[in-house]
Amino acid sequence: MTYSKQITSTASAAETVREKGQSRAVWAVFFACVIAFMGLGLVDPILPAIAKNLHASQSEVTLLFTSYNAVMAVAMLITGAISSRIGIKRTLLAGIVIIAVFSALGGGVSNGIWQLVGLRGGWGLGNALFVATALSAIVSLSSSGTARAVILYEAAIGLGISIGPLIGGELGSISWRGPFLGVAALMIIAFIALFAWMPKSNQQHAVKSKTSLLDPFRAMKHRSLVVFGVAAALYNFGFFTLLAYAPFVMGLDEHGLGYVFLGWGILLAITSVFMAPKLQMRLGTVTSICIMLLLFGLDLLVMGIWTSRQGVIITAVIIAGALLGNNNTLITTAVMNAAPVERSTASAAYSFLRFLGAAVAPFMAGKLAEWFNPHVPFIVGAGFVIVSILFILLNRNHVKHVDRAETGH
Repeated sequence: MTYSKQITSTASAAETVREKGQSRAVWAVFFACVIAFMGLGLVDPILPAIAKNLHASQSEVTLLFTSYNAVMAVAMLITGAISSRIGIKRTLLAGIVIIAVFSALGGGVSNGIWQLVGLRGGWGLGNALFVATALSAIVSLSSSGTARAVILYEAAIGLGISIGPLIGGELGSISWRGPFLGVAALMIIAFIALFAWMPKSNQQHAVKSKTSLLDPFRAMKHRSLVVFGVAAALYNFGFFTLLAYAPFVMGLDEHGLGYVFLGWGILLAITSVFMAPKLQMRLGTVTSICIMLLLFGLDLLVMGIWTSRQGVIITAVIIAGALLGNNNTLITTAVMNAAPVERSTASAAYSFLRFLGAAVAPFMAGKLAEWFNPHVPFIVGAGFVIVSILFILLNRNHVKHVDRAETGH
């Protein structure tokens, strides 16, 4: 059974989360996943406060996303080799320790923007080790089968992304250092839970076959995998323009930004778990991806035209959560069916490509605003998203097998 068929045939995420039969180890990984994925949106509500307190420009502050994503992109290439040698449990624990250390240092000792940017990059290394391994851990430990384990993982992503901005806003209203220290404290709890509840036998499961550092590069010989990776890199220009630059034009305090991105995250979580599988069944994966990207591009264009209208920007950001939630699940599913390689290897190659776009976009958005005006970053971001659609359509013959895999033909 293919990855996409497993997702589309599963019960709802709510039933999975309520399931009583899962072991404590699964829930420990689930909790740690929620905390790890908080990091994506945690700094959103405090970007203006960081700029003010550290006397940094908007483009300098957006480097907090650039360093985080750049390190993640490179680290994704080595996570498989590491986990296949030291085991899943040790890789997860190492990732948690790195996140905790660098987030604590970021909140505790940073007195300048460049120091904070560097420490945020270290956070990205820990996140890469953890995120790349967590899905394998949940699947191998779950007592309810792969399909429900995948939905449980998606639920953790959604919760983390939606809760992150809320916690960031609440703690950020006290001090911009608060969110960094808060994540460090939560990761300590996650470390204790994983160390105590995750069995050592899982490590032996991980080291049966060792992954080579060259495997992700070898996987890129498959045109279909490269198509989705490049398309994701292009669309991430729009994604991270919204994530890193929109807080500067909304004119809200930390509380307000936290609630806006909470709404964004909730829609992202709901659509990624409930709506994306239905779109797959009705329209097919590739067509659904193109439709969601088109709508997201138009959403960014609206933000670019009416940048000075606070209500329009807030509404567009929240709506974007629904579009991004669908697209994230759809394109990840497509990647899992794109090439005849191990899922972890395909994910590493794809993640390397997409995070390259995520690394460049935030800084570029800040610079475009400084060079031109606040409208330009969103318009340019929309252009990149439209280009990603054209790229997929021009390579349609190389990816159409994804829809056949979904239907089992």
